[in-house]
Amino acid sequence: MTGTKNLPERQREAAKLMKRILLHMRTLMDEHLRPYGVTKAQIQLLYAIRAAPGNSGAHLSRLCDVTPQSMQTLLRRAEESGWIVRSKDSVNDRILTASLTPAGEELLLMADQVVKNIEATLWKGVPAESVESLIALLEQCLGNLPQN
Repeated sequence: MTGTKNLPERQREAAKLMKRILLHMRTLMDEHLRPYGVTKAQIQLLYAIRAAPGNSGAHLSRLCDVTPQSMQTLLRRAEESGWIVRSKDSVNDRILTASLTPAGEELLLMADQVVKNIEATLWKGVPAESVESLIALLEQCLGNLPQN
């Protein structure tokens, strides 16, 4: 225990630090992606499409934790920018599925480099054993929470 703080206070502090790190990383990502005319949310969409091509907008909205309405806006912008193409599903022609274009793949390669640079800065000086311990700890914490 550090100073006069008790365990629940330290746990709350740890949770706040995790949130601050995530928010700061999001801000850095948006700053580094802005010159390319893309946001972190748009890159997240492209990653989701690359990981699971052919998904509907509704499924992509769940993968990206955004509303279906927000997803439609993201999909429309990505299509207008030439990063994706949408076509009718082979089983249900009322569903549009998305896949990456070469321009979308190229954009993700650039975003991968941005992410690697930010992550390298984040983890600078942190030993590999500490990262492994942190992963195990965070997995335990996640496992303690009810799953949707």
